[in-house]
Amino acid sequence: MSTLPPTASHMRPSTLDERLTSFNERYRQQKITHRNWTILYGALFLAALAGSVFVSDFSIPKLVKGLPMAWNYIVGTMPTLTLENFWSDLAEWYWGLRYWLRLLVETILMGFVGTVLGGVFALALCFPAARNLVESTGVYFAARRILEFCRTVPELVFALIFVFAFGLGPFAGVLAIAVHTAGSLGKLFAEVNENVDPRPIEGVRAAGGNWPMIMRLGVVPQVLPNYASYLLLRFEINVRGASALGLVGAGGIGEELYVAIRQFEYTDISAIMLLLILTTSVIDITCEFIRHRLIGHSLTQSA
Repeated sequence: MSTLPPTASHMRPSTLDERLTSFNERYRQQKITHRNWTILYGALFLAALAGSVFVSDFSIPKLVKGLPMAWNYIVGTMPTLTLENFWSDLAEWYWGLRYWLRLLVETILMGFVGTVLGGVFALALCFPAARNLVESTGVYFAARRILEFCRTVPELVFALIFVFAFGLGPFAGVLAIAVHTAGSLGKLFAEVNENVDPRPIEGVRAAGGNWPMIMRLGVVPQVLPNYASYLLLRFEINVRGASALGLVGAGGIGEELYVAIRQFEYTDISAIMLLLILTTSVIDITCEFIRHRLIGHSLTQSA
């Protein structure tokens, strides 16, 4: 004769009450623990914020007082354009357009070459820097630390080092951009690698593929669209960064901008800055279009 398992209707009321009481007690304890941790994290955040405000000497009155002065400086760099002599005023404003455009092209090429070189180096290190793709802890640790060093040191510091080593010019700027790009992209690529589907990797390994073949056939096809998206984003950043490297003699339009700032050529400052803003906008729109095409193409293929 079979015995049916006890159900809620067969249980004694006291048993149900005990279980419900125990559940409510555990739930209450978890709520108290969660609330205590939230209060602790909130207190730590407020302490860190207060310490940062104190150390940085941040002041709301100073901010309110200084913003109009910053705006006055920006307005002071703009030329006077009249409707009667608009084209002559514009020509006078952009008197060095040909020279600036040549320097601007140099800046764009610095960002492009630096992005390509840094991307190649990042691609070489992103696989050993992914924890799920290497078994050796030493290799993983070394790859991570190299990438950290490359992206921790500011580009301007690298540019100063390379200017001292190789002299003034865009070559030092390209090397500085490449090293910093390698560290930043290497970290992003490695994090993408750590989220891949392990089944293609296991399939290539089961077929007898070695480690490079596993990376080439099991990992790269999954992450290539993300690689391209990050690479294009980094190109936008590097073009903006290349314009600042000229301040230390690393080539590009930044050198001319630095000269204009030091000589108080206010209209030249605004003219060069508008060229940089326009160039960055065009690059951003172009890269956004390419990214959308790549993502859309990838989604179409996967469907």
